[in-house]
Amino acid sequence: MLNIVLVEPLIPQNTGNIARTCAATGARLHLIEPLGFDISEKAVKRAGLDYWHLVDLYVWPDLPALFEACHPENLWLATAKAAQSYTDPAISFKGDCWLFFGKETDGLPEEFRQAYAHRCIRIPIRSEARCLNLSNSVAILAYEALRQNGFPGLSAQGTMARTP
Repeated sequence: MLNIVLVEPLIPQNTGNIARTCAATGARLHLIEPLGFDISEKAVKRAGLDYWHLVDLYVWPDLPALFEACHPENLWLATAKAAQSYTDPAISFKGDCWLFFGKETDGLPEEFRQAYAHRCIRIPIRSEARCLNLSNSVAILAYEALRQNGFPGLSAQGTMARTP
């Protein structure tokens, strides 16, 4: 099972896009508080997120609460500061994979990155660019993890491939 963890996300549109990716792929979405927006049923309906019921959503008060309850082992921290790329042959997203992403302004907390420095990965970008959009980064790494696992539970072909 793929788990996407957003640590203190600030921008509701990013989280909405990420929730849609989770709905389409069957990945679990974990949100670490505080959140920069409201995810109550009323707010979600008002935003027109008609796929929200497809999201396997968990909200945690902080990272220690998530670690105490779930004990993530195969975890990867996405950060532009990482030395290794997610494309490195040694990177394996096998099994019960956990992908952690930080808030849009500051990324993941430094002490968390330091504790798991050997599990930090980056998406290659030009040196002149600061970083990618959070929802784009989640989609790139989520689909790489799914690819490495054979796209479990996802449709293998589109309608154009079907014969009448």
